[in-house]
Amino acid sequence: MSEFVTKPIPDAKPDVAFVSRPWGTFKQYAFNQDCTVSLMSVLPGQRLSLQSHTGRAELWIVIDDGATVQVGDEIKEYDRGDEIWIPANEKHRLSCKGDKPVRVLEVAFGNWQQADIQRYEDDYRRSEKGE
Repeated sequence: MSEFVTKPIPDAKPDVAFVSRPWGTFKQYAFNQDCTVSLMSVLPGQRLSLQSHTGRAELWIVIDDGATVQVGDEIKEYDRGDEIWIPANEKHRLSCKGDKPVRVLEVAFGNWQQADIQRYEDDYRRSEKGE
């Protein structure tokens, strides 16, 4: 699937700037970088497919407590404010095991295309390729 690699993909999580202002602070995750930002919301008892991408790496920022995330073979529970780096070609999955939806902000670096999803497991019986 190398046809999806048309933009630079960082090998490691990009630096996050912490900026102070008189009114408070903010974190800057992608300063003038080519990226795609998505807000994912997973319903209670549901999960994304176990998937990977050749054309992008992803930084996930957990918005709600109770996110269960698999990266590679490691599965961990994450809480609000946690950050997860997912390199290109790494298998990953987001799950919600609680009784409230879980939101995660995804900052994708590289070439975001739905067709660049390689599925390994999928609860909804979708094809191996993105749809």
